Amino acid sequence: MNDLPAAAAYPRWRSFLYIIATYAVASAAAWFAFDMVPATWPLASLTGFFASTLVTIVASLLVRNGSVFDPWWSVLPPVAAFWLAHTATELHPRAALVLPVVGLWALRLTLNWARGWPGLHHEDWRYAKLYRDWPLPWWLTLVLGVELFPMLIVWLGCLPLGTALSAATRPLRSLDALALVIGLAATAIEFVADEQMRRFTRQRQPGEIMQSGLWRYSRHPNYFGEILFWVSLWLFAVSADPAVWWTGIGGLAIVLMFVFASIPMLDERSRERRPGFEAYARRTSALVPRPPRRD
Repeated sequence: MNDLPAAAAYPRWRSFLYIIATYAVASAAAWFAFDMVPATWPLASLTGFFASTLVTIVASLLVRNGSVFDPWWSVLPPVAAFWLAHTATELHPRAALVLPVVGLWALRLTLNWARGWPGLHHEDWRYAKLYRDWPLPWWLTLVLGVELFPMLIVWLGCLPLGTALSAATRPLRSLDALALVIGLAATAIEFVADEQMRRFTRQRQPGEIMQSGLWRYSRHPNYFGEILFWVSLWLFAVSADPAVWWTGIGGLAIVLMFVFASIPMLDERSRERRPGFEAYARRTSALVPRPPRRD
């Protein structure tokens, strides 16, 4: 078994200052790297995301806490989107749809993280499990499993942005309207699901299971909303240029990560801690909301 790191014990306000400083540097590193790679968007975005992740890796190792990386998921995609808009010689009207979808999604997800984050003394239990289970030193598990792997998933998810925010694409079409509706619905679903869970958590009894609201129809409605967001980016890109259908690999990668990693890990923990979870899982969809099965 790996020795688990001892996270730094900072007051919450100092923890937030540390995160703000880290992501100011990480965003600047990404922006600089985007500018320094005059190549295709896939290569430029990969370089920028990797540069920003190097910053968060250093910051994580300094305080021995992989949760420093958690805001990266919602901070760097809007940095990438607004860099594309900033450097465009001419903005396509589609940008007026794409940028609000990305901005609202990022704002909601970042605020949700900030409201629930206790500080640098706390690290996500899933990371501690990885440190114990992977046959690697904890710091290498942090670099590879906690930071670089999610970075690659988000990079794939952001591939459609290069086309969706390009000026040299088709005029707005009905598919853009569908992408806008799905993107806004994604943020709304995530917001409602998280608020319902937050209210439930404040008053639940030990072992009690959340099974009302959206959680009555899906065990992970927040993940369903997250998938819809990445699907909306892909739809914007395909509307702009059908030849980039292959960028849907990003949304597919996110689905696979949720289905084969995140959901099984969360469900396993719930089975261990909540006696009635097995019955709830039998009647409730894991991801896509649907009416519950009868017991």
